[in-house]
Amino acid sequence: MNLPNFLTLSRILLSPVFLILMLFDSFLPRLIALIVFAVAALTDLADGYYARKMGDVTSFGRFMDPIADKILVSIALLTFISLDYIRDWMAIIIVIREFVITGLRSMAAYKGEVIASTLLAKWKTATQMIAISVIMAYAAFEPLIASRLAAEKVINEWLVPLFGLHCNLFDLIILIPLILTVWTGIHYLVRWGGLFKGVLR
Repeated sequence: MNLPNFLTLSRILLSPVFLILMLFDSFLPRLIALIVFAVAALTDLADGYYARKMGDVTSFGRFMDPIADKILVSIALLTFISLDYIRDWMAIIIVIREFVITGLRSMAAYKGEVIASTLLAKWKTATQMIAISVIMAYAAFEPLIASRLAAEKVINEWLVPLFGLHCNLFDLIILIPLILTVWTGIHYLVRWGGLFKGVLR
């Protein structure tokens, strides 16, 4: 158990803590949830940095680091759906992609291969973390807003026609991570999707 792997595991352990705190409809628990999420997101940067600096990149780290990201992001997005902050179909597409690629990584690991994250996939994760942090900042301060209906009106009035849909501010915030998530998912499936062939027979 080296430092990078410890940071990766800590990100997984912080995910349910974040979920529990977000269930409280009050300022302090949600502020702590925002801090917990920020700390968990920072461990994603730290584990990779220390793994490279210490020259201690392990197969466990390459495999578990992306899974830890997926757990954290999926919990956050599903929480946002329950709070009606984002469209369910946008979050579901991201979550399904994450689990499909996790399955692909598991299949590769079973066959003795390690699918390392691409640079674009790292950008995907970064944009996901930023988008979630922005929405969480609103979630934390929402209980302090005198008129929640007025706040929701401000968000929903940022309507922009997009592919025939009227997207609010949160939709636009989550759009870039969504595009990168789908794009990188297709890339992984095109390049390593053959690993599923044996299972589908």
